Amino acid sequence: MTGVAVIGAGSVGSSLARAFHAAGLGVVLGARDPAAVPDGPVRAVGIAEALAGAGTVVLAVMGTAVEELLTEHGGALAGALVVDATNRIGEGGVLHSADTVARLAPGARYARAFSNVGVELFDRPLFDGVPADLLFSSSEADRSAVERLITAVGLRPAYVGPDQYDDLDASLRLCYRLTQVRGGGRHLGWRIVSG
Repeated sequence: MTGVAVIGAGSVGSSLARAFHAAGLGVVLGARDPAAVPDGPVRAVGIAEALAGAGTVVLAVMGTAVEELLTEHGGALAGALVVDATNRIGEGGVLHSADTVARLAPGARYARAFSNVGVELFDRPLFDGVPADLLFSSSEADRSAVERLITAVGLRPAYVGPDQYDDLDASLRLCYRLTQVRGGGRHLGWRIVSG
């Protein structure tokens, strides 16, 4: 299995796919209706075609669409690393889809990244010439694969350990609050410093 499949051709999926492509990663963009996706540097294909042979799958659909997507295509994710960039807004307290992936794609590995900041950061990852940090959670075995994706976007990976999905959800809520307090500007990122 090789390559990266970004599933979802909205603003998050398209932005991530462009960044991965610009960094030289083999990437396809999976969409329900690939003919409706504007032409760009990344080839848009149907979801089943995008998943065929993908070693890494980035879920960038609406969080409320994950269950339907995996009900239909979960079997195709066996052995793949699934990076969850979705947020289940309006579905209660849990924003991530870890349990849904485990239930409907039991052969997949799960990581959570690209979910706790606005899409604006993916297009403009630098602040005063310094990349923002992107918090993520994965198994230790998948850490380097997720770090490669984050670096491809121009961000600095900030590993918070395995199974820390609820903490990432909390950081998204804090990001939303900071956006409101700062007057709605969504170009906001994290920077972790240590001495």
